[in-house]
Amino acid sequence: MSGGEKQKEPGALKEEGNTLFKAGDMQGAACCYTKALKLTDSRADSAVLYRNRSACYLKLEEYSKAEADASKALDTDPGDVKARFRRAQAYQKLGRLDQAFLDAQRCAQLEPKTRAFQDLLRQLGTQIQLKSAQLNSTDARVQQMFSVLLDSSAKDSDRQKAAQNLVVLSRDEAGAEQIFRNDGAKLIQKLLLSRQEDVVLSALRTLVGLCTGHQSRTMAIVNELGMDQLCAVMGSGASTVSLAACHLLQVMFEALTEGMKREIRGKDEAILPEPSKELRSMLRHLLEMMPAPNVSGAGRDSAINLLVKQVPRKSLKNPDNSLALWVIDQGLKKILQVAGTVAELAEGPSLTENTHMSCSVLLSKLYDDLKSDKERENFNKLCEEYVQEHFRRPGLDAKLRAIQTVSVLLQGPSDVGNVTLEMSGMMDAVISLCGSEDVTHQQVAVEALIHAAGKAKRASFITANGVALLKDLYKKSENDRIRVRALVGLCKLGSAGGTDFSMKQFAEGSTLKLAKQCRKWLCNESLPPTSRRWSVEGLAYLTFDADVKEDLVEDKSALLAMFDLAKSEDKTVLFAVGSTLVNCTNSYDVEKPDPQMVELAKYAKQHVPEEHPKDAPSFVEKRLVKLLEAGVVSALVCMVKQESPALTEACREFIARVFLALVERQQDRGAVVAQGGGKALIPLATDNTDVGKVKAAQALAKIAITSNPEIAFPGERIYEVVRPVVNLLKLECTLLQNFEALMALTNLAGISERLRQKIIKEKALPKIEGYMFEENELVRAAATECMCNLVLTAEVQKLFLASGNDRLKLLVLYCGEEDERLRKAAAGTLAMLTGEQPELCTRIPGTTTHWLEIFQALLLSEISDLRHRGVVIVQNIMQAEKGLAETLMESEALEILTVLAKGGDGTADPVAKVARNCLDKAVEYGIIRSREDGLEKSKGTEP
Repeated sequence: MSGGEKQKEPGALKEEGNTLFKAGDMQGAACCYTKALKLTDSRADSAVLYRNRSACYLKLEEYSKAEADASKALDTDPGDVKARFRRAQAYQKLGRLDQAFLDAQRCAQLEPKTRAFQDLLRQLGTQIQLKSAQLNSTDARVQQMFSVLLDSSAKDSDRQKAAQNLVVLSRDEAGAEQIFRNDGAKLIQKLLLSRQEDVVLSALRTLVGLCTGHQSRTMAIVNELGMDQLCAVMGSGASTVSLAACHLLQVMFEALTEGMKREIRGKDEAILPEPSKELRSMLRHLLEMMPAPNVSGAGRDSAINLLVKQVPRKSLKNPDNSLALWVIDQGLKKILQVAGTVAELAEGPSLTENTHMSCSVLLSKLYDDLKSDKERENFNKLCEEYVQEHFRRPGLDAKLRAIQTVSVLLQGPSDVGNVTLEMSGMMDAVISLCGSEDVTHQQVAVEALIHAAGKAKRASFITANGVALLKDLYKKSENDRIRVRALVGLCKLGSAGGTDFSMKQFAEGSTLKLAKQCRKWLCNESLPPTSRRWSVEGLAYLTFDADVKEDLVEDKSALLAMFDLAKSEDKTVLFAVGSTLVNCTNSYDVEKPDPQMVELAKYAKQHVPEEHPKDAPSFVEKRLVKLLEAGVVSALVCMVKQESPALTEACREFIARVFLALVERQQDRGAVVAQGGGKALIPLATDNTDVGKVKAAQALAKIAITSNPEIAFPGERIYEVVRPVVNLLKLECTLLQNFEALMALTNLAGISERLRQKIIKEKALPKIEGYMFEENELVRAAATECMCNLVLTAEVQKLFLASGNDRLKLLVLYCGEEDERLRKAAAGTLAMLTGEQPELCTRIPGTTTHWLEIFQALLLSEISDLRHRGVVIVQNIMQAEKGLAETLMESEALEILTVLAKGGDGTADPVAKVARNCLDKAVEYGIIRSREDGLEKSKGTEP
């Protein structure tokens, strides 16, 4: 390539960027400027490109990037007034008003007659005065609040009010900064020592406000308060305080890890060290809380929850799993110590009913975060060493701890659990302890046996050796705690065929008997909640059988008891409830076998899965109605709110599946929304398995199609619906999901300009345009309907105005299609566009030689909506240019308009009114003498 060509290429890219900028494609323009910057050697050209890209970033609301680019342009040319103005605008949006004022002042000095500079200067002056007054008054308020809170003689009502005000103030950036600069961290440290729970809660919530999204303040607070104090608060007995402290630490973790990425390390742009020292310190303290005897069960659960959220990589695409390796090296034995604790034995840290499940989730997350066989072997080795060390110790207590650890591993990283289960003597000890007279020993052993039964490696062995043992325990034990667990073991083994009706493990009717006993225990409030939870575990397995599903939904008291457990403190029940509901609603994925393959399999005498007759759609629909009547939605909403490791991604997927089944019938959607289903679906669509996200997004789309989105998703929540719905516009989604997403976006786009901007910002526009070419008629029409609402936005109109594309041509051609729905959508889009952008009218004749025939066909349509859209398009074309009006009046359109102008049966006819306007315009242009002459003229011009 020659030197001249090299110089030309950045210039061409810059021009392309300018064209895209004018057309409203900010992302595309920024991309072109970035490419040009990489190729250009000229400092002057680079400065212009930086200035242009800064304008793109301003439009994209990426203000830090806009400021950085404008500053680079000014480094080369300090007199570049456009770059300085853009930097002033960016500073204003970033809240750096003093710097914005200096730049705006310089712009006004360089070009005093430019009104935009004077306007910005006035705006900034007002904002600075307002901020100064606020800061002065806030300083005094902050000091007064702290003096009231620290005064032990102050009235409780005054302290409560001061605490609430402090929390509210901390949520505002200016207020948070004032609290921090008024020695807030030290004063809050004193509040944390208070014996009054509400004062401690206010202190923690104020710290949340100070730390949210602000790395520099968070680092200072961590160093000022120290992790010892924060962990002591989290480990205290009060569960409300413990949860609030856990939330604070979560916010701190996010501020430290995300701060660098988000470019909000601190408004003063201080150069800060990497926060890895503080992060490791926080994690070390959490690991030390694991076995600590002075930590409450709730505090320990909070520490595990934080480790679950913060240690594993958020995406496996990130190659750095050093944090997980560090935690395994420093704390795996500590986690296993909690996992192996048997609550009924005297020694060991205090637990809640959720602790073991939380440990299983944490161990599973750590194991899944490992990248190589060597790392996994090390994990296995550490677990084996721990289990062996306890199993070989003298005394039964140590053996019980080893078996309990194996149970937790089997529920978490089951490969590791299987390895420990294969250890010499382990299975024999489990079988032997099942027959112990000590209920605690029996309970630990039976639970281990149940967890082992679910793992393929041991299931056949246990089916052969364990069924008789479990049946014996179920029939002969006098303790319901043991009987219910033995029953779950039998349920688990009995459901090995899954939904396959022909693969029954037990004799006909025995699963129904087991299920009946499960329901009986579930409703027995005299049993401890953990035992009742085990009965739900049993139903989770037994509801693979459609007869069991039918019996369960008919038993309203059992359903209510299950929903009450789902709302209780015992989070370990969430998976079992979710699993049971997925089975009852048939919301699991079933691959329908190819009929030809089925015949071949039968011929070859191979097993063919059979569906139970009561799994037919009519039965499923009735079950859904029964579940809705029993209050399933409020139970699901409570389950989603649970802040617990037990609410795993798999569990969230179950809930999303059930919600999707519940909104399948249009008439049920209002009830789901009224009970909080719409609100609950939003987090399920963002934090879930890939499948779960799609299911939740589809449920949101269904609600947005048939309910008023402003009522279903009030306030700011409606904007959170857009992204999940846009994510359904992917090729890997089904055509039905694409169609429902387009329908939902059509409704959302018709509500407000802000929602249309949100849809555009989520990059939906190119996807919607792509679906306008889809072969499926319904999808194509839905995409065009969506575009019809989006063209209300000037940015979209500019895309149609831009040269070198066929967008306008496509709409004109679609107006002539046979599909009524597509014609209506295309004609509606064209009616709006030609009304807003008259320039487009002049381009219509260039789109196709059949344009006149297409519009005449619209005017002659028997469908009033199509006639109305057609006559509005004709009116817009006639108003745009006299030459076009003449062309129309020389065609059959004049005769058609004259007939339409006369109206129909005397009622107000909008088509007649617009047709008369068209004829009046023709009279104004002098093409015809009067409306009445229109028909005569058209007859006279016929060949």
